[in-house]
Amino acid sequence: METARIERRIGIRAPADRIWDLVADLPGWDRWNPVETAAEGTIAYGGPISLTESIPDLPERRVAGRVGEWQPLTQLVWFEKRGLWFNSMRYFEIEELEAGSCIFANGFIFSGLRGEMYFDKHRAKLRGAVDAIADAMKAAVEA
Repeated sequence: METARIERRIGIRAPADRIWDLVADLPGWDRWNPVETAAEGTIAYGGPISLTESIPDLPERRVAGRVGEWQPLTQLVWFEKRGLWFNSMRYFEIEELEAGSCIFANGFIFSGLRGEMYFDKHRAKLRGAVDAIADAMKAAVEA
């Protein structure tokens, strides 16, 4: 199965727990995340996550996913099945380099034939979305 990935990594001058507090507070995503809002769910393996995805120049849509992996202070990964030939994975990752300094990453991974086609068609818009999320996280935790 083919996959396509787009990611943004950004250095943040804040401890991992400050970043994780924003990631783990799903209802609070409205306050910092310009792309994924109205988030709710359960951060637990297989837990449901639903949110509104607003990527500029694409139709706003409601996402219903499931948590695939999570580790406090390190990562949150959720999956969405988009029909028979298309799956997507979203993730936030936190890598603490030293006390008070982290790399925050967020990205999309699409799989399946239609996932590849979606990625190819919307690559620039998806790049803008991951950039906006990374910049917003940095601004929120460094403020």
